[in-house]
Amino acid sequence: MTSECIFCRIAAGDLDTELVAEGPEWVAFRDLHPQAPAHILVIPRDHIESLDELAGDRVGAALLGGCRAAAARAGLEDGYRVVTNVGVDGGQDVRHLHFHVLGGRRMGWPPG
Repeated sequence: MTSECIFCRIAAGDLDTELVAEGPEWVAFRDLHPQAPAHILVIPRDHIESLDELAGDRVGAALLGGCRAAAARAGLEDGYRVVTNVGVDGGQDVRHLHFHVLGGRRMGWPPG
């Protein structure tokens, strides 16, 4: 855990954040600035800076399972999109790996 990382503090339970779903390796919560009717963030409990730092199939598989669980909890049976941003040019604002689970409306392509 990095004490200055907001997502580490959420994962540790230090902040009053309502969790949508959680597992041993991850937590899921609603995005403060939603870009779709359903916008949930899935983060690892341990500090991993970005997808580039993800090592090991176990954590990656757990995070993707968390995305599926969050989508199910949000009732996104008609479909959803999972996005992660890497680095400044990729649009990563928080330097803690996180997946955006977006749904509740038809998604356009290209995404941006």
